[in-house]
Amino acid sequence: MSTLDPDTRPGPGDEPAAPPETAAPSEADTETDTETEAEAETVRVELGDRGYDIRIGAGLIDRAGPLIRPLLTVPHVAVITDATVAGLYGERFDAALAAAGIRSDRITLPAGEESKSLDHLGRVLDWLLGLGIERASLVAALGGGVVGDLAGFAAAVALRGIPFVQIPTTLLAQVDSAVGGKTGINSPHGKNLIGAFHQPRLVLADTATLDSLPRRDVGAGYAEVAKYGLIDRPDFFAWLESGGAAALLAGDPAARRRAIRTSCEAKAAIVAADERESGQRALLNLGHTFGHALEAAAGYSDALRHGEAVAIGLVLAYGLSARLGLCPDADADRVRRHVEAAGLPAALPAWAPDADALLALMAKDKKVAGGRLTFILARGIGRAFIARDVAPEAVRAFLAACPRA
Repeated sequence: MSTLDPDTRPGPGDEPAAPPETAAPSEADTETDTETEAEAETVRVELGDRGYDIRIGAGLIDRAGPLIRPLLTVPHVAVITDATVAGLYGERFDAALAAAGIRSDRITLPAGEESKSLDHLGRVLDWLLGLGIERASLVAALGGGVVGDLAGFAAAVALRGIPFVQIPTTLLAQVDSAVGGKTGINSPHGKNLIGAFHQPRLVLADTATLDSLPRRDVGAGYAEVAKYGLIDRPDFFAWLESGGAAALLAGDPAARRRAIRTSCEAKAAIVAADERESGQRALLNLGHTFGHALEAAAGYSDALRHGEAVAIGLVLAYGLSARLGLCPDADADRVRRHVEAAGLPAALPAWAPDADALLALMAKDKKVAGGRLTFILARGIGRAFIARDVAPEAVRAFLAACPRA
């Protein structure tokens, strides 16, 4: 089955080589601007000698060569991308590398969640090994969350680990999946059940790539942005409610940068404190226990994007928290209204399975411990916590009573 399209792009030569405010965006903040390299922002993920920078700004794909070159001891990059992104940015990325004296080879995956499979992982690994990669070689993940997760996992296991960089081209990847070192693929048993922790050496979040995204993809990414405010940044959520979300979704450059920067700062702080999810990093799964079950029920298809599933999961997590008497009903309603205002699904889909089937899917979640489900619940906006003692009967009754859309 030839769904992967190896595409070699040789370059010349083989020679070596601030806390968020609650006010809505002002006119000055939201006017269209042209970003330059000097205006690119940097968020640091502090992991000792494995720490790395997240660069945020427009035009970073075209400036990737000199940013990646210092990471190389061998002037070669193996680029993993998908068919959609290759058509938009593949040649530009190759040219940026070539201008810095870096050779590149490229493999193109089919676009979509279905590529996060053992079959496609095997084909990528065969391609990498066929290139004659060394442990000093570098993999570049050019694309959204699917490409980043699969490419990162391939880098984690090829030669028992080679370095990689993330060049995320979707909002969801720029604010979430490209940061933190979680890599992996899906299994028929559940989402992301096969994977490894493998930190990138650099993340280049080119905000200009968001201009090419369909509105549905931007909205799906927005669910992860809202998540950070709901976990522990109530001021950020208030900014999103008071106009930040609308500006971001409308494509405003300043709102876009602020949302990405704040999201990356939030995730970087949690990852630095708990890299391998032995404690507080589990908070980043707010909305995901419900969301992953819905994705599995949809067969990881385009019927429900990951971010859309997370949006529903955020509403359900706050709804369950309110039902259990943990947070005010008003806060649960506030979350539901905000998700709806962002144009995202806020209720169980009509096609979703019944409560028992959803619970069975949740039981396959990686966060199950001792046979018990782990939920991320909340005591209010920005007050999420880890709950390991929620009775399955309470969850079943809650799901059975949930409205469907």
